[in-house]
Amino acid sequence: MNKAALLLAGLALASCHRAANVKSGSVSAGTSTPVAQPVTTPAGVKTANTNFKYLNGRGKVHFKRKDTDQSANFALRINRDSAIWLSGSLLGIEGVRALLTPDSVRVVNRLQKTYFAGDYAYLSQLLNVPVSYQQMQAILLGDYQPAPKGALPIVKQEGDNQSVTYPQAPLILEQLVSQSTGRLQQLKVSESNAQRSLTVGYTDFQAPTGSPLPFAFTTNVLGQQGAGAEATSATLNYQKVEVGAGRLDFPFSIPSGYKKETRVGKK
Repeated sequence: MNKAALLLAGLALASCHRAANVKSGSVSAGTSTPVAQPVTTPAGVKTANTNFKYLNGRGKVHFKRKDTDQSANFALRINRDSAIWLSGSLLGIEGVRALLTPDSVRVVNRLQKTYFAGDYAYLSQLLNVPVSYQQMQAILLGDYQPAPKGALPIVKQEGDNQSVTYPQAPLILEQLVSQSTGRLQQLKVSESNAQRSLTVGYTDFQAPTGSPLPFAFTTNVLGQQGAGAEATSATLNYQKVEVGAGRLDFPFSIPSGYKKETRVGKK
């Protein structure tokens, strides 16, 4: 995974500077109802993950990479376990739109008149670490990611937080969980052989409209591509977050005449 994020996530963020994706399509979401999210954690570690079905948020993102340093507006919609919809705009003009599903990644870049439609190999190139839909969703929601079956997590005390580290080949995941709230404070995903990493920090916790569970209104993403390489960073500041109510649409289409991209352009 890697910038997302993401946003990962740092993902839509990084997408604002890359070629994009997708065939036409739309996903509709009806009135949402809370969904229980059972989480398996090591003994002595308590987490509190989000449990709403739908999220609708908007805010500003600041992106920095090499000589690029700029801000833009973003909108994020999530239908848990089904779809992630992201839109980035500047001065009221949309530049990038993305639609992620469990098995596809679609991005359209209106600035470069290009699109991408494919799988998660695209985001893995973009973020410089392997990533899946579930990981992207967890990063954007600030949720703890349980260890895969067979993994042996290492738990350490770090101030008011607990550090949970475990391997998820070819990656190492380290998560800092607040003991008082159970919310994720930081996620670090690293690929030691390639010396690549993605660090996501969560701050400014507030109760969003529709839920008493604290949600991070600020997400900081830092991606390192290798030893000596310049880092890429992105900060998402939410201005409004609504969960668990209303109806959401996930509109996505590819304008005619756009060129299809087959891989991430290196800039």
